[in-house]
Amino acid sequence: MKIENLNPQLQKAYRRIPAVPLHNSILLRIIQFISKFQAKPKSMLGVSIENHSVGKSAVRVYQPSGTTSGAGLLWIHGGGYIIGSASMNDRECALYAKNLNITVVSVDYRLAPQHPFPAACDDCFMAWQWFIDKAKTLGVSPDRIAISGQSAGGGLAAGLVQRIHDSGGIQPAGQALFCPMLDDRTATRTELDALQHRLWSNKNNRGAWAHYLGQAPGLAQVPLYSVPARRDNLSGLPASWIGVGDIDLFYEEDQHYAERLTDAGVNCEFKIISGGPHAFEAIVPAAPVSIE
Repeated sequence: MKIENLNPQLQKAYRRIPAVPLHNSILLRIIQFISKFQAKPKSMLGVSIENHSVGKSAVRVYQPSGTTSGAGLLWIHGGGYIIGSASMNDRECALYAKNLNITVVSVDYRLAPQHPFPAACDDCFMAWQWFIDKAKTLGVSPDRIAISGQSAGGGLAAGLVQRIHDSGGIQPAGQALFCPMLDDRTATRTELDALQHRLWSNKNNRGAWAHYLGQAPGLAQVPLYSVPARRDNLSGLPASWIGVGDIDLFYEEDQHYAERLTDAGVNCEFKIISGGPHAFEAIVPAAPVSIE
């Protein structure tokens, strides 16, 4: 994809980003190893950050100083289900906590291929239950907790919302999905390989889904909650917001999911960003289009 197709505010930054073949297993392991040594500060922007073990994973809790609004956000990081960590979004989560005066809990879920589905899904569900259980201690109203995530984190968030709906009990106040990775069938469209999408190509997509599912993407049957776009009935889900760039690999699958939510009676806002490649709001956070 030509750099000229990108929003002008993003072109300079994306020129510096090399193509990273994450479908290469050796390179994937190197990136996973390096990410283990990422700094984990205990505070940022005046927001305290604490780590807590939850089951087989962990969470990072971000709280601004003073009394909060009583609302909360469960955040799930991206990385194609195969890379990343909760601490990679420290700045974003700290900003959410500070600017919105809320408590943010970020899930440090287990990654594929070492831990294929349902590991990450289970970790996110346990983090949700932990947040609900600890809500009053954290100064949060349990019924005022929303769920959000980016890319694969958006996919995990969508699957988590479905699982919580089916499980009953306290439901999320809403879901906000940033360029979510929702449908493994996109990876089977080999004609998309030639488009060379910025940051996340369809070849990476194909390999990531295979690692996460433990099977080739696009098969007739997939485990429940593993591929949110495969769910037949979307009625009863909470109010939703989905944002994606129109040159993102996930644009079509995200648009279709938003349309299906609306058709199912869910209040859903779909935000399209012209010239927006994958995860641009994280790559160039200071750009006006990202702030918007």
